[in-house]
Parts: sequence; structure tokens; C-alpha cells
Amino acid sequence: MPRILVSDKLAAEGLALIRAHSDLELTNSPGLTEDQLAEQVGQFDGLIIRSGSKVTAKVLAKSGRLKAIARAGVGVDNVDLKAATDRGVLVMTPPDANTLSTGEHTIAMMCALSRHLVDAATSMRAGQWEKTKFTGVQLAGKTLGLIGLGRVGKAVAARALGLEMQVVAYDPFVVGDVLGGRVKLVKDLDELLAVADFISLHTPKTAQTANILNAAALAKCKPGVRVINCARGGLVDEQALADAITAGKVAGAAFDVFPVEPPPADSPLLKLPQVIATPHLGASTTEAQLAVSLQAAEAMIAYLTRGQIVGAVNLGPIKLDLPPKGKKFADLADRMGGLIAPLAVKGIKKIELTVYSETLSPVAPTLTRLLAIALLRPHRDTPINVVNISQILQQYGTELAETTRSAGDGAAERLEAVVTLADATQLRVAGTVLADGLPRVLEVNGYRMDMVPAGNMVLLFNDDRPGVIGAVGMTFGKQAVNIADMTISRQGKTALMILRVDSEPSKELMAALAAVPAIREMHAVALPPIEG
Repeated sequence: MPRILVSDKLAAEGLALIRAHSDLELTNSPGLTEDQLAEQVGQFDGLIIRSGSKVTAKVLAKSGRLKAIARAGVGVDNVDLKAATDRGVLVMTPPDANTLSTGEHTIAMMCALSRHLVDAATSMRAGQWEKTKFTGVQLAGKTLGLIGLGRVGKAVAARALGLEMQVVAYDPFVVGDVLGGRVKLVKDLDELLAVADFISLHTPKTAQTANILNAAALAKCKPGVRVINCARGGLVDEQALADAITAGKVAGAAFDVFPVEPPPADSPLLKLPQVIATPHLGASTTEAQLAVSLQAAEAMIAYLTRGQIVGAVNLGPIKLDLPPKGKKFADLADRMGGLIAPLAVKGIKKIELTVYSETLSPVAPTLTRLLAIALLRPHRDTPINVVNISQILQQYGTELAETTRSAGDGAAERLEAVVTLADATQLRVAGTVLADGLPRVLEVNGYRMDMVPAGNMVLLFNDDRPGVIGAVGMTFGKQAVNIADMTISRQGKTALMILRVDSEPSKELMAALAAVPAIREMHAVALPPIEG
């Protein structure tokens, strides 16, 4: 009989749901320490946690019979995903349970900010009647700028429209109409900054979005703008925001999340009276907590009793049950997508994969999704996999298509992908697996080549003129980075250099390359090494 351990406080309804299954055994032990959890977890098939339990590599070192972990809540920062994946343990988290609560909290923060509700209530408790001091601004007629338009962003947009606000949004991965076209999508963040009276952030934290609201961005905002962050700590440069508030450029801010939680006592924002701060309450409603408990219990029951997977966050390509040839082409699709991922920063309208192999036809949909996962992975701070890729693409408005054709007499079986971006730009990449079993990329955006996509790589688009290769080589040499392999392809007056290097390219190296006059565009890419 499958056994389930609950190591954090779960809503009674969630526990009752499990107890109702006579074919499952429940042990409810909230408050286990890391050592206690490490000692006991291997005796269970399923583990349900909230934010209290830390499922570390130490906890999973003796995972025993453990098959799945369900997190009652969004986010799995308290789970070592690599350790879980290495141990073959599925990790699941409810995808939608706290969307409405977080969206409502954002609206509440915006209302409180616009009407000085916190300071006014504090003043009243102190016996004051300062009516004129707390004159606010109405929301109707104001423009709300949303940075990020996922589930929570759309929930906030819908409620802001109900308050008769104008809503503009910047999310390079969302295309098409949103909420019947009532949300205006802008292609450039600066366009949003110039018109927004309120700015609310709802984007994942990635290399591209960390400190997306920095000093330079804040300088482009309207005077008197107000900033709300209920998404992720670290999306806003807090010192720059504090400086802008002190200078009068920003009228106020409301924050529910911080880079370090709880924030340190010397946090620049907490010192300012114009800032409202709450202790990460976005999902702290009775309804949301009940929903995450029920969804976590339902996900665990479905997996242990029926083998159904709901909300998986670590079911990566290596877990797919593919035939040997399918596995090699699955690896190729992942590498092809990862290679051109840095070029796909304007939102993806359509991903088309043509599989030139009749024998690979049954796995063509999987290959397409693996390519899509690799394309999107660098732009997200939460896991993306074959289970949730379709849902994520639907949120972004991205179309997925695959076609199978005969490779032709004597021709190598191959994959050819066309990625259409939101501005109609198309990215192309083609590849194959040759007799030696190694993946090969044959084309990138019309540049023909034959190279093994693996390890740390640098893509350089440059003017095709004498001296460029030497300048690039000298730059790598001065930065003490060894070039293991180089592929060069020419097209018209430009060339593409793809270099495989022995170490991860540093910021200093990339800055030095940017200073080479002939280089037009450059990107660092980290792909899996070739095993064996």
C-alpha cells in the first residue's frame, strides 16, 4: 500500500481527501526537522510539504521508496530539484491555486498606496484627524503598466479594467489579444514607463528581468509614478527606487516580496514613509491555502493511484521513454533550441519543426516540445518541462506545429526548425545525428556549418573582413579563455562564428568582445557536455 507523509501543516480538507482513499496510508507529522525528515522520508512513497520543510540533498540522500513530492503552494525553492531529479523523484506544485489571491493582494496594495490608507489608519490610532494630509489619487482614468502578463498579471489586468483604469503591458513572450484586446501590449519597456501612473511587476526573475526597474528605467518614468511588486524579490533595484522616492520622482511603492526574506533592518525601502511593506502575503488567504492543500493532495493521489501527473516541475527530457534513435534526436532538439535561445527575446509567435525521418514520426511532437522548452528555459525562473510546456505556450499565445517528411534517398535524417518571433522575424536552425552518434548543427539563420553543439559556447555575428578572427582570438587569449573549437560561416558581408570554449565566458570577456568594432551581436550559451 502506498504511504504518504505530510511534514507541514496541511488543511484538514486535504488530509481528509487522502484518508478517504482506503488504498493509501497517511502519516501526518508536521514540524519535522531536516534530520528527522531525512531519517523517515525513505519509508514513504509520497511526501507533501508546504514552505516549512526543506527537502535538501541531505534529506534525499536516502530517498528509499520515495516516488513523488507535492508542494502545497507555488514555487519549489525549498526543494533541491537536482537532487530530486537525480533520485528519480517527481516534484509537483499546484499551478493556479494562489493566482486570484496574489492578484487581489496587488490590487489591495495599489488602493492602499493611492489613498494613503496605512498612514491614515496609523494617524487615527494616534488620536489624530489629519484629513487634508492624506489626500490621495483616484484609480479610474489612470494607466496601470504591467511588467509581465502571466496568470497573475492577467488577473490584475482584469480587476484594474473593472476599476476603469487603462492597462498597458510589457511581456515579450505574450502575443495576440489579451482580455478581448482591452490590454494594450507594448513592444518596448520604455513605452510602458513613459505612460504608466502605476507600475506592477508580474514577471519571473531571470537574468533578463533581475533589476528590470533600475535607476535608468526609473528615470524614464512619469513624475509621481507608484510601483508595486508582489511577484519576486530582486526585480527592482531597491536602492535606486529609494533614491527616486526621496528625490520625489516616485510618489510611493508597495512591496510584498524582497530579495532576502525577511528583509534586513537596514533595507532602504523600509525606512521610507512612502513605502507600504507586507510580509509576503500574496497567497495568504484562507481560500488560497485551502486550494493549495487540496491541489497538492489531489496531485499526490492521482500519481500514486493512477500514474497521472499534475503540475510536474522536474519531468525533464531524460525521463522520456524513447527508443535509442529517438533519444539521440531528442538530445539534438534540446541542443538546437538552446543554441538559438538567446536570439529569441522578442516573444515567440510560432515554433515549427520539420522532422525529415519517417521512423521518427511517432516522437515528432515530443521533439517539438523539447525544442520549445530549450528556447524558453533561459527566460524563466521556474522549471519548464514536457508536462507544462503546452500550458506555458498557451499562456504566451505561441503556436506549435510539427511536420514529418521523408529524408529522401541517400539523405541524412534531420530536424529543421523555424521560430517566428512577435515582430515577424524568423530564426532557423537545422541539425542531424550522424553515424558517430554525435549531434550536429547544420544551419543557423542561413549560415551553413557542421558543428557539435556542446558545452560553453559563444556566438558572434560580425562584419566579414580581414583581421576579425585575429582580434577575437587575441581577446580570448587576454582573458585567459581557451578556444576548444571554432566554426565560421559566411553570408554576404557578414559572418557567424561559433566558438566552443573550455570555461564559462565571463562578463569581462563578453565586454571585451563587445569592444571589437566588427562584432555586431554576441551571445554566450551553455549547453550540456557530450557524455562519454
